[in-house]
Amino acid sequence: MLKATLRSFLAHKGRLLLSALAVVLSVAFVAGSLIFSDTVARTFDRLFASTSADVTVSPPKDLEAAVPTGQIRTVPASLAERLAGIGGVASARPDVRAGNVTVIGRDNEPVGPTTGAPTRAVSWTAGPRSAVELASGRPPRGAGEAVLDADTADAEDLAIGDTLSVQAQPGTFRVEIVGIAAFTTPNPGSALVFLDPEVAAVRLLGSADRATSIAVEAEPGVSAAEVDRRVTEALGAGAYRVETAAEQAATATDELGDFLDVIKYVMLGFAGIAVLVGVFLIVNTFSMLIAQRTRELGLLRALGADRRQVRRSVLTEAVLLGLSGSTLGMAAGVGFAYGLIRLMGVFGVNLDTTEMVIGWVTPVAAYTVGVGVTFVAAYLPARRAAEVAPMAALADAEIAGTGRPLRARAAVGSVLGVLGAAALAGCAVATRTESAASLLGLGVVLTLIATVVAGPLLVRPVIRVLGGAFPTLFGPVGRMSQRNALRNPRRTGATAAALMVGLALVGGMSVAGVSMSRSFDEQIDRTLGADFVVQNANFRPFSPEVTERVRGTEGVGVVVRQRFAPVAVRLPDGERVETTAAGYDHRVDEVARIAYASGGTAAALADGGIAMDAGFAADHGVRTGSTVFVEFPGGRRSERTVGALTDLESGDGFGVRGGLFLGIAAVEEYVPGGQDSALYVNAADGTGADELRDRLEATLAPYPQVQVRDQADYKDLVHDQIAVLLYLVYALLGLAIVIAVLGVVNTLTLSVVERTREIGLLRAIGLSRRQLRRMIRLEAVVIAVFGAVLGLGLGLVWGVCMHRVLALEGMTALAIPWNIIVTVVIGAAVAGIAAALLPALRASRMNVLEAIAHE
Repeated sequence: MLKATLRSFLAHKGRLLLSALAVVLSVAFVAGSLIFSDTVARTFDRLFASTSADVTVSPPKDLEAAVPTGQIRTVPASLAERLAGIGGVASARPDVRAGNVTVIGRDNEPVGPTTGAPTRAVSWTAGPRSAVELASGRPPRGAGEAVLDADTADAEDLAIGDTLSVQAQPGTFRVEIVGIAAFTTPNPGSALVFLDPEVAAVRLLGSADRATSIAVEAEPGVSAAEVDRRVTEALGAGAYRVETAAEQAATATDELGDFLDVIKYVMLGFAGIAVLVGVFLIVNTFSMLIAQRTRELGLLRALGADRRQVRRSVLTEAVLLGLSGSTLGMAAGVGFAYGLIRLMGVFGVNLDTTEMVIGWVTPVAAYTVGVGVTFVAAYLPARRAAEVAPMAALADAEIAGTGRPLRARAAVGSVLGVLGAAALAGCAVATRTESAASLLGLGVVLTLIATVVAGPLLVRPVIRVLGGAFPTLFGPVGRMSQRNALRNPRRTGATAAALMVGLALVGGMSVAGVSMSRSFDEQIDRTLGADFVVQNANFRPFSPEVTERVRGTEGVGVVVRQRFAPVAVRLPDGERVETTAAGYDHRVDEVARIAYASGGTAAALADGGIAMDAGFAADHGVRTGSTVFVEFPGGRRSERTVGALTDLESGDGFGVRGGLFLGIAAVEEYVPGGQDSALYVNAADGTGADELRDRLEATLAPYPQVQVRDQADYKDLVHDQIAVLLYLVYALLGLAIVIAVLGVVNTLTLSVVERTREIGLLRAIGLSRRQLRRMIRLEAVVIAVFGAVLGLGLGLVWGVCMHRVLALEGMTALAIPWNIIVTVVIGAAVAGIAAALLPALRASRMNVLEAIAHE
């Protein structure tokens, strides 16, 4: 049986090739994502460990802001002298590092990466632990000099002698490049500007008495852990964050992990789609191969093979397919990871491709996915193969019937469909976001499975409609193509299901995305009353100079500042909620239209007042006039009275939990050193909006990173951000379509082999090659459109339910992207035609007499 299995596998390797491609794609994405993330994590772990001091003393852990505040947390520079006197400490050096700076080079363009990575200004230190070394020029001396990293210098075409403008928190200053520093470690992706240590604190922090951290080096023979213990004892537990190099590396790697997780989950999403769609392809392939080998399997039974041996034989072929596909997929995954690492270099993160990390988890995961998917997908066809009777060797009968199995599918599909519909209905009437989202997820899974299971039952009625015009348009060829698609509903349903999964996803997400865009448009129209909003392009806070310049611009009437602060709110029900609060100037009503459930702006922004979202307040027993205790960074506390409750549907939740806002004076008091995140500007009487825009843009010309936006600009910005998500979904759709097209090709190819004699007879009685190719193409088109109709119908239902979840967050507008739906249906038909090209060509080239004699 083993010998017969191996011969059978080798005899059908061409027919299994397309199924193997689905396995290769699945494994490649899994292996590639793991190799890439492990390589990046290992590289930066070494980087952080090799460049960190033995012990680093930095500000203690504090509240984290969901939105950047612009505040730079510091420690006293004099702390270095105190630490230097501790036994076992060889040296202690204050370091200055500012990540919220903008550097302007020639042509008034920002200098730095375009990927969102920060541009950092740091104090120059040379030594064995430095991440850079001087490649040319000299170190900076004095206030007007700087060293620039070599990668940024090359990218921006800057050289020694060029001048840079540095916009930091205390103000803007100019420096001349006197040196170029090359990285001795992988480039983390940031642009680095190095300043003289004597002036860095003044220029970047506003005071020579401050530092962002203290680097402590241990004496020879004294461990970092021992120095860590002594420093902690001297300073007191909790007063500062004290970390060894290993601990600091672990912290930095954890922060980097958020970035890596995004890439990993995106790639694993592609792998999941490939696996899901590939399952249908493999099931269909093995089902058809077994149907075509009925006589062969019956002969094996007649020669003494029992059912278990036949089933084991088919599963062995599946394992061989999984092993070969996994091996190729593993190799492709290495290439994929290599490509991603090289792509990171384009964005300024230079990693060494010779140090790719392939941990034991990677091949285990790769082969588990590849072999597991093929084994599971082939199990049902293997059971059908075991049911072949010995007498089947005497007849040419297929074992894939349409009677009892379809009745069983009807029962299972109906039950799952009813449960899924009930879950989606529950989502539609739910009043809490969490429960609605949970019911949505359950409903999506159940309805997807129900559609896949019951798909063959829909083949006959739907395809009769979709192909109803074929006989009229194409005559007998059209009629035969329609009947061929109806011949085996289970096979047609499985082939179309692969396409259905991708199109259901794109349909649902398109409805959600377009609805989000429409909702944001309505919210912007409803809530934004300012003529213009001034913001950084990357939404990070900007220098106070920007605010002063805007206020001094001719024609400006009202300027309302927005500033954020991390807070922890102690609520009446005893719960402590960490979130972010916004601060506004008192004239906010002139630039925004805020809907209140109770109270008003004056009470919210008054001294000791605060506002919060009405829904959040109701969940925690808060009413207008209630007292809450608010904790700010550094342990500062304030007792505040709830002066207003806002209506979430007005879009005033600020994107953070609770929708808290208060007077900007309180934020300035409790978060000193913070920066404005946005300015809401109205024109003065007698000044037109277009005229004011020109003046603002001229005023802010020295700050090219700051943008002036009106309502239309804001809408375009939101649309672009949502489009990024939709592009990812469309990429997933593209992958699903590729695999689905492979499935159609495989089905038609095997179908042509199966119908060899029939095709020969048709050719013998007068069917031309051209008519034969048209018949197969029409069959492919009707199968593809059938999958598209099922997928889009299911996706529209999902999209409407997704909208109900979004409505609970204030995004109430529902929009159906009919243009996308029509395009997808047309695209499915085109994909069907493309999938039929090779099978149709092969069928038309058959020798008529040999085809008639085929058994």
